[in-house]
Amino acid sequence: MRPIVLAAAMSIALPAAALAGPASKAVKFFYVPEVKFEADAKYRDRFTEPVTKLFELNDKAQKEKPDEVSCIDFDPGLDAQDFDQKTVSKTLKLAETVNGDTAEVTASFNLFPEGDDSKREMVWSLKKVDGKWKIADITSKTSDWTLSALGCGSSTE
Repeated sequence: MRPIVLAAAMSIALPAAALAGPASKAVKFFYVPEVKFEADAKYRDRFTEPVTKLFELNDKAQKEKPDEVSCIDFDPGLDAQDFDQKTVSKTLKLAETVNGDTAEVTASFNLFPEGDDSKREMVWSLKKVDGKWKIADITSKTSDWTLSALGCGSSTE
């Protein structure tokens, strides 16, 4: 009888668990307990193509012209440069949709306690690679851009 009780308890808990699954945990890492800069080299193992190509181009641009602003001059996960950590942590909501080895996690939050322009909605696209969720791309529904589509590198002048 014990397995049936456990199964019943799991089925009741399932809707809440679906919002905080493994893919969501991969995204939550970048928001709490503190916001982390996605393009930082120490987090590269958490990403996969196509966004890793942009990170490589960003690194190259920083090395070639260290005194100039690189391709990624804002925090992609926030769609901003400035934020209040307490507000981001308090207002962060994650919604996860998994389809086999791909997932989308929508992160909704506010950057600051006040102001309509402070609301953000970011869609993180993930792929399962070797059993781990890796971030493939980030899209801002608020500002209508996708990280992997941002230009980087030599431009024709």
